[in-house]
Amino acid sequence: MTGLLLGIDVGTTLTKGVVIEPGGRLVAEAQRPVRLHAEHPGWAEEDTEQWWANTQEVIRELLDRSGIDGTSIAAVGVSGMVPALVLLDGDGRPLRRSIQQNDARTDAEIAELRALVDEEWFFARTGGSINQQLIAPKMRWLARHEPEVVSEARTVLGSYDYVAFRLTGTLGIEHNWALESGMVDLASATWDDELVALAGLRREQLPTVRASHEILGGVHAEAAVATGLAVGTPVIAGVADHVASAFAAGVAEDGDLLIKFGGAGDVLYATADALTDRRLFIDHHVIPGRFLLNGCMATSGSLVAWYVDNFCAEDRSAAQAAGRTVYSYLDDRAADLPPGSGGVVLLPYFLGEKTPLHDPLARGTLVGLGLHHGRQHVFRAILEAVVYGFRHHVDVLVERGLPVRRVLASDGGAASDVWLQIAADVLGRPVTRVLRHPGSSLGAAYVAGMAVGAFDRWEQIADFVGLDRPVEPRSRQRDAYDAFYAIYRDLYRRLEELYPRLAHATANAPGGRDATF
Repeated sequence: MTGLLLGIDVGTTLTKGVVIEPGGRLVAEAQRPVRLHAEHPGWAEEDTEQWWANTQEVIRELLDRSGIDGTSIAAVGVSGMVPALVLLDGDGRPLRRSIQQNDARTDAEIAELRALVDEEWFFARTGGSINQQLIAPKMRWLARHEPEVVSEARTVLGSYDYVAFRLTGTLGIEHNWALESGMVDLASATWDDELVALAGLRREQLPTVRASHEILGGVHAEAAVATGLAVGTPVIAGVADHVASAFAAGVAEDGDLLIKFGGAGDVLYATADALTDRRLFIDHHVIPGRFLLNGCMATSGSLVAWYVDNFCAEDRSAAQAAGRTVYSYLDDRAADLPPGSGGVVLLPYFLGEKTPLHDPLARGTLVGLGLHHGRQHVFRAILEAVVYGFRHHVDVLVERGLPVRRVLASDGGAASDVWLQIAADVLGRPVTRVLRHPGSSLGAAYVAGMAVGAFDRWEQIADFVGLDRPVEPRSRQRDAYDAFYAIYRDLYRRLEELYPRLAHATANAPGGRDATF
């Protein structure tokens, strides 16, 4: 086989890879786990060298599974989390672990920026709000707490930019990392000196901004030895993971909406116009000239995994004895419960919350527990909470007068029939599972194929995935969920002023540390 395309996705919990052929066949898949470091409240960091080690192992496994050598790969695409922050020294070595896009330690720096900058000006210039995802508050935190790292930093990159750099030796920043960093002028799509200065950076520390489908460079000799790829294999600039996933799922026409049940929860809405809203982010679609309005909840599948790992050992043992996964076992137990989990409502803000709240001090909150409740009630409340978060984003779209034409669902959590039915009932809309969707790595591989002429139309991505039968909402359950969703929204409003007090009390307790350090 020749002319194959390879995609790598640097994800929050996994590094995934695929090999595809232009005819629409998925040739091979492989993955390796990634450790998320969260030693302090609100922190989220990852080891960049683990990303690179995983990438090498995944590529070698993909080649072995495909029964091919590196010369069969026509191009490589890399996707990843955005905008994770990676700092390199003058020799191109990482100075510290990455600070992830969902890191929530920078509440003091966000307040500082809001006092320093006119938010109307910032929104007009960038299309976004001052929030925890931006690079400026992260760099200001580092300048305050790790000044030696800032003084040594020569280059700023994102997650997939870093892996592409290790493959090619060429520095570049993909345009969605740049846009979501808060340092790019939306109108001109170029670095803005005033915005860059807010982060305490210099223009020379920021590589050239490139569109996703631009070829960054070829695989260099050292990376070829490490991965098994051929020297000179084209590598594209890269794709933001949520953008790649939405594209692969078929989100292209105005009104297409994807709810993405990954480690974080993403909501992506296709539009031909560069619409902006302070509560949401905006990205370039991989299809030139189109955009995605998007929201990102800090936790989704990662919250489910946290709960199962810490509280469900007994359920895991029972599931293993029955030859099942713990998730399917808990799904069955949760399916027997009524909407609202017997009166248990959860706020899923375990890493603060990104969109639409932009509140790094929000915290996970469980309300309504009684002695009659069990683990299954909390498990279902977590599933419901994630979907309540999705509905909050849909409410923002509806408020803007934006029609939702169809709702698609992808990523690991979408495999749960229980979770999809909850989604349909809470949203009050049919929800369609995307089948045969291996994730963002597929989108990255396809964009790489477009870059080298393996495909001639963006629409051909549909050859690689399918759609399940829509899950229809049930009217009685929707009515019940309307009441619980209203409680969910009201809970945050009532607790919003309490969360900063909680952070302050935590910081001042003996041995305590809050999200600021």
